[in-house]
Amino acid sequence: MEMMKKHIATIALVAASTALFAGNPVRSGSAGASELLINPWARTAGWSEGNTANVMGLEAMYGNIAGMAFTTGLQTGFANSQWLVGSGIQLNSASFATPSGNEGVLGIHITNMNYGQIEVTTTELPDGGAGFFSPTSTIIGMAYAKKFTQSIYGGVNIKLYNSSISNLSATGVCFDAGVQYVTGADRDFRFGITLRNIGPSFGYSGDGMAIVLPVPTGSHTTTFDSRTEQFELPTQLAIGAAKRFDLDAKNRLNVAGNFISNSFKKDQFTAGVEFDHNDIFQVRASYAMFDNRYDGLTTEAFMGPAMGFTVNAPTGGTSKLSLTYAYRLTNSAFAGVHTLGATLVL
Repeated sequence: MEMMKKHIATIALVAASTALFAGNPVRSGSAGASELLINPWARTAGWSEGNTANVMGLEAMYGNIAGMAFTTGLQTGFANSQWLVGSGIQLNSASFATPSGNEGVLGIHITNMNYGQIEVTTTELPDGGAGFFSPTSTIIGMAYAKKFTQSIYGGVNIKLYNSSISNLSATGVCFDAGVQYVTGADRDFRFGITLRNIGPSFGYSGDGMAIVLPVPTGSHTTTFDSRTEQFELPTQLAIGAAKRFDLDAKNRLNVAGNFISNSFKKDQFTAGVEFDHNDIFQVRASYAMFDNRYDGLTTEAFMGPAMGFTVNAPTGGTSKLSLTYAYRLTNSAFAGVHTLGATLVL
């Protein structure tokens, strides 16, 4: 009875959170640090970020930090994304996770987005010719997850965000928190909830905000600093469920559904399926759609299906090397997103 009360309380909390963080397409584009919403990992990309309930290992440092608690040995991984092909943007990510004792797991991660070179233009040189600059965005984080009971897993992820160009930068801190619940006679049903990108507002600063203007009461000029508005972070609430179906001794099917409530853009619904053969080969496909009831328009770059596969190659003992590829379709303005990742499990 006591456990049932806890379950009811959890459901009530979820319902309340859903109401509080309902998507607001009117505010779309008004938040900053949108790189915090970009998934850098290949498995999660193949799920269209629909694996909130069943993400595990180091990829959980993006999807749902509670899933990192299932890490039983040292894991290290790297992933590269050709982001919105045609834009020239690349995304690179590296992570490390290891058990830390007392049923806990410690992880660190870094993600860097490179926008390539952009030509400098000024009022005197509107067509360029003043050189180039290279914007970058970096996210560095430290995470901790823990197994609390045989069914309940939770974690926290603290992230440092930095965005910079040659003469401007913005730096801020935020955190994620998540829970996964595993149940069923064969532990084949999973529920997950995570809240991402919670933190204070911050803004850009640097020499780029300075402008040289004539002094109104004199004949000389001086440097004035422009006032800038701080921006809020793109908070997300994700709720998901997953079910495993054991087809036989070597084959199983994983099905998952997910809802993401965005504070600054349309809400997202995702459903996906993964076929797993003996933990050696997995192939997955998913479909994401957005709540377009407000304007009846598809305004997101991502739309429709995503797909991917993983090959796990044993490297001796219990260790293995996992290679994963994923492709996400986008609208006609871009040619999709290609993500390739490798994870070493020791």
